[in-house]
Parts: sequence; structure tokens; C-alpha cells
Amino acid sequence: MTIKTIYKNNDNDGVIEVTEFEGVRSLNFGSFAIQSAMSLKYPDKLELDYAKAMMSWLLFYEIGSDDILLMGLGGGSLAKYMIKELPSCRVEAIEYRSLVADVAHDYFDLPYNSRLNVVIDDGAHYVRERLNMQLDFYHIIMLDAYDSEGMAKSLSNLEFFTMCKLLLKKNGILVVDLWNNKTQFTELFSLLGGLFEGRILFLPVEGTVNVIGLFFNKDFPIHSHKFLKKRAIQLEKKLNLPFKRFFNDFIKHNPNFIKNIIDS
Repeated sequence: MTIKTIYKNNDNDGVIEVTEFEGVRSLNFGSFAIQSAMSLKYPDKLELDYAKAMMSWLLFYEIGSDDILLMGLGGGSLAKYMIKELPSCRVEAIEYRSLVADVAHDYFDLPYNSRLNVVIDDGAHYVRERLNMQLDFYHIIMLDAYDSEGMAKSLSNLEFFTMCKLLLKKNGILVVDLWNNKTQFTELFSLLGGLFEGRILFLPVEGTVNVIGLFFNKDFPIHSHKFLKKRAIQLEKKLNLPFKRFFNDFIKHNPNFIKNIIDS
């Protein structure tokens, strides 16, 4: 089979392309990097391993009628998944490119839903304006904002991450998709590690360049190893995501930080 292009367009920020291959529809921005993907047979499931890992925060926090901020809509996989599988939460999705949001609705089944608010704005500008209204608002902030060259510069600096922390509830979690680019990863590791005072966990996504970082605000409670292990089993059955592997990988890859989050 060959890759079939079903949509291609340009805006001021470059190419937006939708392709299909072997039953999977993908979004890319003019490079080989896949921004989002959807199984045509199972459109509501998370297709990409990094997207599944982005939901690993559920191991530590049981979401209810809480507000989630998602920066970087892409094809809308994460937003769509949370609206379907977490039926009480509200999702604010920030997307810089209006054409990307249109493509998410038209080609990736992103629903129009009262619990989903898609805002066309620069993430840093949105966060700055939101802080003028209220602090400590979101339980979860998820950052998944990349173009063909990596994370946007306006979203990878101390000022921006400090604003994100101020927007988080005191027991909230910042979830960041970190590309394992050595230079950028080292810079963000140092910056975020200091900002969150070592209350951090990393989850490498096998077979990809993605590392998911979880950064816990100052009043986040420490859970026991036993509790989280049991919760991983329950979540895996409920949501059909590999939470047992997530749990084991958190333990394996965070020897210097795990004690700040998990009580043995």
C-alpha cells in the first residue's frame, strides 16, 4: 500500500497535511514527524504511544468535574479521548492555527461538545491573559505544542512555565511532551526541575523521541507504592491503556525523584 494524501493546505505557518496508510489517518506539518493519528476502525482510541503516555497522569490523580488545559490541539486525539473517557471534566484546548482546528473537526472526528472549548490563540498569550483573571484554576495542564522544528520558543522558557505553575491548583500536575533532543531536553530538565523543586517524573516512550514529563505542584499528595500499583491495574482494565507498564517505567526511570512522589 502507498500513503494516500487526502488533504493538503498551507497557512502562514506552513504545510498542513492529512494522509492515510493501512487504516490510519495522520496529520503532519511538512515533516516526517506525525503530529496526530487516528485509526479509521477505532476512531475514539488513542493511536500513538506518546499520546497514551500523555494520559499517564491519571495514575496519580482521579479526575472529576475538573478543568483541564490542553495546549496544542493537533488532530484533537487527546481532547477527543478526554471528553469521551472522562465524562465529568472540562477541556480548554488552545491551538495557534485556526486551520489545524478545522482539520481536527473535519478529518479527525473532533466533536463539538459543551465540555470542550477550542480557543485559537498563542499558548503563552492565552496563559498570560488567563492569569489576569484567576490563579490556581486548572488541576491539569497538558503541553503538546510542536511544529516541524520542535517546541515553540514562546512555550519553552522560564517565564511561560512559571505562569503555568501559577495557573495550576496547588495539588495540580503539569504534563509536558518533551522531545528527547539532547540540548532542549537538558535545558528543560534543568528549568522545570528547579521550578517544581524535584517533584518530577519522566516517562520515556519506547521506540520514539518522546519523553513525557510530569511536574507536580507543591501540595500534591504523596501516594503509596501499594496504592498506585493497585490503581494501575484498575485503570488498565477501565481505560485499556498500559498503566501497569507506566507505573513500572516511572519506578525504573526516576531513581532520584521517585521518593518525592511515591512513598515506598
